Amino acid sequence: MNNEKTGSYQDLIVWQKAMDLVVGVYEITKDFPTDERYGIVSQMRRSAVSIPSNIAEGYRRKSEVDFQRFLRIAYGSASELETQLLIAQRLRYGPASFARTDALLEEILKMLNKMTEGKSS
Repeated sequence: MNNEKTGSYQDLIVWQKAMDLVVGVYEITKDFPTDERYGIVSQMRRSAVSIPSNIAEGYRRKSEVDFQRFLRIAYGSASELETQLLIAQRLRYGPASFARTDALLEEILKMLNKMTEGKSS
């Protein structure tokens, strides 16, 4: 990674997509049952927010080792969100289809995996 090339974590496509994912998660969870406000809604939102947050934090650490570690944390948060989306779908919460959110999340997981592939921590 060369921080001078991209200038800012905000220039990273994976960060931009992760920000879009946060908005999508907030949108789909707004209509979940109110008794889930402090349950799965909170968990899903925290997992989603954690993805771009960890990408940004790792990038700003200015060390490739730290950046890779935070990318792995972001990947873990994305995996948590993937499971939480599956749970919400099984419980029939939110919209009938999470297709857009699922597709965006899958794309982010692939990007994060590619960015950490073969890199030691």
